[in-house]
Amino acid sequence: MVACSVTIEALVARYGVVAIFLGAGVEGEAAVVTGGVLAHQGLVSLAGAMAAAVIGSFVADQLFFAGGRYFRESRPVAAIRRRSAYARAIDLLERYPRRFIFAYRFVYGIRTVSPIAIGTSRISQRLFLAVNLAAAIVWGCVFSAIGYAFGNVIEEMLGRIGTGRLILFGAAALLAVGGGWFAWRKWRERSA
Repeated sequence: MVACSVTIEALVARYGVVAIFLGAGVEGEAAVVTGGVLAHQGLVSLAGAMAAAVIGSFVADQLFFAGGRYFRESRPVAAIRRRSAYARAIDLLERYPRRFIFAYRFVYGIRTVSPIAIGTSRISQRLFLAVNLAAAIVWGCVFSAIGYAFGNVIEEMLGRIGTGRLILFGAAALLAVGGGWFAWRKWRERSA
């Protein structure tokens, strides 16, 4: 029988940058701030965390843009086009194209739908690529730096809470966010 002596720290050190890359594209700020905290703890390099955040965000948004551009008549894109966030994104895009492309990733509620909306618009691929790259660099570096800068504070908070309370707090936070999201959706449906 072979004993397994792999620690969580070793796994994070080995695959942390990959997780940050995937998290930046799928989840967003929380994954990138966590990457900064991991860099603060010395489990990944800060440059690696920032690069993974920038590249993950950039690649995901390029893929969402391509989905909007080349699959605009598909069922998933058509469903997104019916959402109120899509209409808001298109309105802002038409009024402030470059500023909107740069800023949407910083605005909660339109982050995922925006590159798809931009893909369905007349914005050129070249313009989106250039502004998306600049925005991904700023976004990835800023949120990684926030995690790095506040690493001590976050570590102290988590250490004081304890594992059991942390799990309860996380479950309560998920329930609160889920309940808030559900209530917000119902309110939006009634006011529409």
